[in-house]
Amino acid sequence: MLIETERLIITEFTLDMAKTVQTNSVDEDNRRFVPDEVWENVEEAEETLEYLISRYGSSEGPFVYPVIVKETQENVGYVQLCPIENGNWEIGYHIAKGHTGKGYATEAVKAFLPVISEQVGASEVYGICLEENKASQAVMHKCGFETIFRGVDKYQDENREIVKSIWRP
Repeated sequence: MLIETERLIITEFTLDMAKTVQTNSVDEDNRRFVPDEVWENVEEAEETLEYLISRYGSSEGPFVYPVIVKETQENVGYVQLCPIENGNWEIGYHIAKGHTGKGYATEAVKAFLPVISEQVGASEVYGICLEENKASQAVMHKCGFETIFRGVDKYQDENREIVKSIWRP
C-alpha cells in the first residue's frame, strides 16, 4: 500500500518504526480513547507490528498503516480498517498529540477510505467513537460519515456513551 496526499504518505509498517509507534501510543488521547492500542515499551510495539505486518496481503485484517508527514518523514500516527461483527468493517485512526489540530487525520482518512474499502470489497464502513471524543466526530463528519446512533453501547468491553457513524463509497 502506498497512498500519497498533499502532505502525507500512508504506507506499510516496518519493524524499525517500533520506537515511534510506541511513543505515539502512550499519549494522553490514545490512553483515554483507545487504551487497547497503548504499548508501554518498544518490545510490545515490535510484537504488535510483527502481527500487523503479517496481515498485509490477507483478506481478514486488521489493516493498519502508518501516517507519515512528507516534509519531515515523521510517523505521526496511523489509519486502520478492522473487521467487526457481521462481516462489517470499522475505520480507526490516531494522530499523536503533538501533531493534532493540523488536519492530518481528516486528510489521511479521506485518502485511505476509498482505497481500503475497494481492497476489501466493503460497501460501507463504520466509525465508532466515544461521545466525548469531539475531534474524532469532526473527522468523520468531514470525511462524509453519517451519524446513525448516539447512546450507550459496548465500547472497549464497557457500556459507554458512543457515536456510531457510517460511510458509503
